[in-house]
Amino acid sequence: MTALLSMAAFALASSISPGPVNVVALSAGAQHGLAASMRHVTGATVGFTVLLLLIGLGLHELLTHFPNLIVVVKWAGVGFLLYMAYKLAVDNGRLGADQSTQGPSYAHGAAMQWLNPKAWLASLAGMGVYAADGGGQLVWQFTIVYFVICYLSIASWAYAGTFLRKYLQEPQRVRVFNRVMAALLAASALYLLVD
Repeated sequence: MTALLSMAAFALASSISPGPVNVVALSAGAQHGLAASMRHVTGATVGFTVLLLLIGLGLHELLTHFPNLIVVVKWAGVGFLLYMAYKLAVDNGRLGADQSTQGPSYAHGAAMQWLNPKAWLASLAGMGVYAADGGGQLVWQFTIVYFVICYLSIASWAYAGTFLRKYLQEPQRVRVFNRVMAALLAASALYLLVD
């Protein structure tokens, strides 16, 4: 297996698996449609790949000097996920009816990645495996591969959510769906505490 295929496989396994970012993408696709959910997809992808790139270019050194930063990120991430879960749980269940809520924003997608300790660990592990020598070419190559795979993976969750829209035409069904998604986000947050 070439290094490029190995990088792509790592990126796919990390990006396509269920997690808070993908749960929000699924929910956004179901509630707001594909176009509106792509802001979240793009923000999450850019947020993660910037983190990955910075780790590859030396941010990991900062973490070795200040290991408590990971603890701060963990607690901030838990708080942010619980906030997102709350927003889903109290949603009125009307698909696209409230124009003030146009789905998760680009900034929310990026923030979810920067506040997700799993994203930090995936970045550290990935760069450790594929660019351990600190060579700039490998760092950039891995970042580009990861960007494409991550974008397509999160977008597939949003796209899957759009198929759920036809089953969620009644506000009661949307409220149940939102509460299930909120529970999954809250469970993700709590998992971060015990991990």
